[in-house]
Amino acid sequence: MKFDDEYKKWLTELKSRIHQRQIKAAIKVNSELLLLYWDLGHDIAARQMEKTWGSGFFEQLSNDLRNEFPDMQGFSATNLKYCKRFYLFYTQGNPNRPQLVDEITPQLGGQLQDLDNSNRQQVADDFENHPIFQIPWFHHVQIITKCKSVKEALFYVQKTRIPAC
Repeated sequence: MKFDDEYKKWLTELKSRIHQRQIKAAIKVNSELLLLYWDLGHDIAARQMEKTWGSGFFEQLSNDLRNEFPDMQGFSATNLKYCKRFYLFYTQGNPNRPQLVDEITPQLGGQLQDLDNSNRQQVADDFENHPIFQIPWFHHVQIITKCKSVKEALFYVQKTRIPAC
C-alpha cells in the first residue's frame, strides 16, 4: 500500500500529539502523587503519631498501607518519613503558615490563606499548578535532604521541572 506525503505528514503530527499527551498524563499522575504525599506528610506531622505510638509507627503504617494497596508503591517506612519531611520542609515546622505559601502567593494573586484542615484541599488545588508539583518525587527527596531553605529548594525545583507541553 502506497501512502502519500499528506498521510505521512499527518501521521508525524499525530505521533507528536500522542507523545505530548503521554507526557501530560505522566505529569498529572506525578502531581497527584505529590499531593498525596503532601497530605500524608501533613497528617503525620499534625498528629505527631510517632511521638504518641513510638518508633514503630512508620513501620506499622507502612504495613497497613501496603496491605490495603498491594499494587501501589511508595508506602515504605522510609518513604513515609520523607512524606513528613517534604511537608515540614516547605512549612519550615509551622503547619499553620507554610513558607511555600509565602513564596508562591505573589504568583497566585495572593489568593492563598493559612493552611489548615478546613482549606487544605483548596490550597492543594492551587498548589497543583505550582512547579513544586511538576517534578518527580525522587528529585524532591534529593532537594529536601540537601537544601537548607525553601528559597534554595525552589531554585532547584525551577531548574528540574519539566516544561509545559
